[in-house]
Amino acid sequence: MPNGAPTKITQGSWTKGGIGESTLRPDGTLKVTGEFAYSSDMWHEDMLWGQILRSTVAHAEIVSIDTSEALATPGVYAVMTYDDLPTEVRTYGLEIQDTPVLAHGKVRHHGEPVAIVAADHPETARRAAAKIKVEYRELPVITDEASATAPDAILIHENRTDHHCGHVPHPNIVHRQPIVRGDVAEARRRADVIVEGEYHFGMQDQAFLGPESGLAVPAEDGGVDLYVATQWLHADLRQIAPVLGLPEDKVRMTLAGVGGAFGGREDLSMQIHACLLALRTGKPVKIVYNRFESFFGHVHRHPAKLYYEHGATKDGKLTHVKCRIVLDGGAYASSSPAVVGNASSLGVGPYVVDDVDIEAIALYTNNPPCGAMRGFGAVQACFAYEAQMDKTAEKLGMDPVEFRRLNAMSQGAVMPTGQVVDSPAPVAELLRRVKARPMPPERQWESSEGADVRQLPGGLSNTTHGEGVVRGVGYAVGIKNVGFSEGFDDYSTAKVRMEVVAGEAVATVHTAMAEVGQGGITVHAQIARTELGIGRVTIHPADTQVGSAGSTSASRQTYVTGGAVRHACELVREQVLEIGRRRFGSYHPAWATAELLLEGGKVVTDGGEVLADLVDVLGDEVVEIEREWRHRPTEPFDLRTGQGNGHVQYSFAAHRAVVEVDTELGLVKVVELACAQDVGKALNPLSVVGQIQGGTTQGLGIAVMEEIVVDPRTAKVRNPSFTDYLIPTILDTPTIPVDVLELADDHAPYGLRGIGEAPTLSSTPAVLAAIRNATGLELNRTPVRPEHLTGMA
Repeated sequence: MPNGAPTKITQGSWTKGGIGESTLRPDGTLKVTGEFAYSSDMWHEDMLWGQILRSTVAHAEIVSIDTSEALATPGVYAVMTYDDLPTEVRTYGLEIQDTPVLAHGKVRHHGEPVAIVAADHPETARRAAAKIKVEYRELPVITDEASATAPDAILIHENRTDHHCGHVPHPNIVHRQPIVRGDVAEARRRADVIVEGEYHFGMQDQAFLGPESGLAVPAEDGGVDLYVATQWLHADLRQIAPVLGLPEDKVRMTLAGVGGAFGGREDLSMQIHACLLALRTGKPVKIVYNRFESFFGHVHRHPAKLYYEHGATKDGKLTHVKCRIVLDGGAYASSSPAVVGNASSLGVGPYVVDDVDIEAIALYTNNPPCGAMRGFGAVQACFAYEAQMDKTAEKLGMDPVEFRRLNAMSQGAVMPTGQVVDSPAPVAELLRRVKARPMPPERQWESSEGADVRQLPGGLSNTTHGEGVVRGVGYAVGIKNVGFSEGFDDYSTAKVRMEVVAGEAVATVHTAMAEVGQGGITVHAQIARTELGIGRVTIHPADTQVGSAGSTSASRQTYVTGGAVRHACELVREQVLEIGRRRFGSYHPAWATAELLLEGGKVVTDGGEVLADLVDVLGDEVVEIEREWRHRPTEPFDLRTGQGNGHVQYSFAAHRAVVEVDTELGLVKVVELACAQDVGKALNPLSVVGQIQGGTTQGLGIAVMEEIVVDPRTAKVRNPSFTDYLIPTILDTPTIPVDVLELADDHAPYGLRGIGEAPTLSSTPAVLAAIRNATGLELNRTPVRPEHLTGMA
């Protein structure tokens, strides 16, 4: 095992730490002190370093590749191109296997991998990669819907054979999903007001803390051990093994320390490349992207154009919604089909509308590939439909919050897909709560001790002292699905072991769940303590030696893998009690008749009578159970009407944004982003608030800072660094008070509701609404830049 490989994390019996308590994270201290081992920290004494050569153009035929000078470089052990791949399987993909391991024949986007190098030093590998000579014959670039769907458009993928081909109107459309319910034409005639809008949503990067990295170690059995930062070990395995020509049991994967993900690690990055080089050289190979490479090495959030029409009666009831959502998927499919499904099915928002006509598509273009990012299609839609709700309220002369509350869905409402919302949907209450909060003081930059420029738009740049600063307030609410949808077999696996170690009953929980910072390992220990009644719980490192846990995405892990852990614990508890009945049942009648519980390391009756110590019950026996657990099934949306019970669960969040805008300089200071969210059951209240505040901050970044800028003429990325791609710092982050509701979903474990994504939806349109309120400008794109506020755009 390499240095820096994952170790078991134990939470001791000194912590109560059951469900509903704010248990501290076992990895928290290590991370804040810098002692935590991330995947980039791993080391093997005889390892090589891998490097990827990426395309310098976005669309071109590859005329020739000359690797001779790179191979002749001292210290280089291997150089590989497409022709050196070991099997006929040379593409991969989450749903559609359209992504080549290394470019073949042509490149389809700026930064596509063309060749890989292994050398004894990272600088040697980089210099050798730079010596590879690639001759390109550039092709016209496809960058938008017009160029992608023109009758004479160049096809991004010439020979498509995937299952979406039959229902898309053009080969450069990855997937199309209509949602049609009721009669929009008739409803339009009933409308007293009609509001239209066109919205533009920029491309964002996940901007996670740790760049892509991993270590591949060749094994004596001809296989490979891969230690990697990822979101989904088993999906990686399914894509990696065929390319290597190995059975899955010879590609052993272990989760290394992950420095954030937010969707950007759901697709493969360096995994196959490291394994190929390790198997070719017979030596361990480590690959660590720098930040520049990271901007090219993973998918981004889909930029979008959204066209909306809302109708309403004069008393404020929505009559209809018609919209068209165009998502740019970039050069390869990634998870674009699922993003289309989310954007379309959630495109109306958390409102009751009987008549809808929605179309969502994702394009193939030569722009950077796009896929999963926190909010997953629902973020783009929420930005547009919430702007429409503000515009419609204004046209009706109504308060924007009351207009939303009048049309808010509740439990029992019917979605545009025909699915009944069968758990609490407290949309009106969330809005009421954020509106009722006291306002933050005005002109906080003024104090008796002098001006605090950090509180002003522009902050420490010291560009204003309050001249031309105007306050604005805005509201928004969003709806997000939880879990994988549309008939996906979404399950998770957990193995739970209970035994006596050093005179103490101990549980071990083993799953393949990727801990990417969301705190899942903390929750799993809490579940085990609650269900097994013991204090000491060990969390086994995540790997592929246990069944799949699915992806750490879609706000699903606490629901699905938490559900699997709970289920396995329940089975272990029953087996432990059965052992106790065999050993002690004849000594006390309660063993046969009472409801028995495990509490504080003892077997007790429901009346609190202690029957035995767990150490005595178990003795030298070990109880270990591994089980899969599934939530209720979903079904695909009809490809013609979009009808179907496509989602597992819905989550809701509302925000009130308070901003101060310097209208002369175009600078924005977000003063407060208050959130109210229903979480079903807060398994760890401290972590719940942290997730909501983190998601809210990411939504702030979308609103006023973050955008990957792609040149429309060349499809090249202009700002692949944190110098030019800005994300919120602590000085940009406002006060984020959180109001947590706990309205149990009876279908979910403990009544919980997935929470991680919903706050990212509503925070962005709330900030935009507040800036509109301050300036009176329409602002139909995100992010908002200074030139949009000063008329210089």
